[in-house]
This record gives sequence, structure tokens and C-alpha cells, in this order.
Amino acid sequence: MEIEEVIATNVRRLRHARKWTQEELAEKARLSSRYVGAIERANVSARVNIVGRIADALDVDPAELLKHSKPKASG
Repeated sequence: MEIEEVIATNVRRLRHARKWTQEELAEKARLSSRYVGAIERANVSARVNIVGRIADALDVDPAELLKHSKPKASG
């Protein structure tokens, strides 16, 4: 999985956990909602400072946005 996809998955997961819209996250991170949408679709490669702003808005360590989650085993 590409790093853009990892970041996209984590941003979307954390945003949904807070029940925020893309617009709400964008406002808190001082970004445009279009840019947040592009990040969540893995259409852009976010710069380090942008990852930091999103992490701050979500109140998580920036490393949380870079962690590749392994699928849970079913059984």
C-alpha cells in the first residue's frame, strides 16, 4: 500500500470516529475541504507540515497518520 493510501485511510478513520465532516476537519486544520477530500482519496501526496496540521486538528501524534494497519483476522 502506498503511503498516500495509508494516510488517506487513517485520516478518514479518525475523522469518522469523531463524527466530523471533511469541512469540519478542513476548518480545524486550516485547509480547504477540497484538499482534505483529495487527501482522503489518496489523490495528493500531503507535505509533512500538512500531515502535522491534520494530526493537530485530530489531536493525534502525526505518526498515527502514517501507521499501516494490518487487516484483522476473522475467525
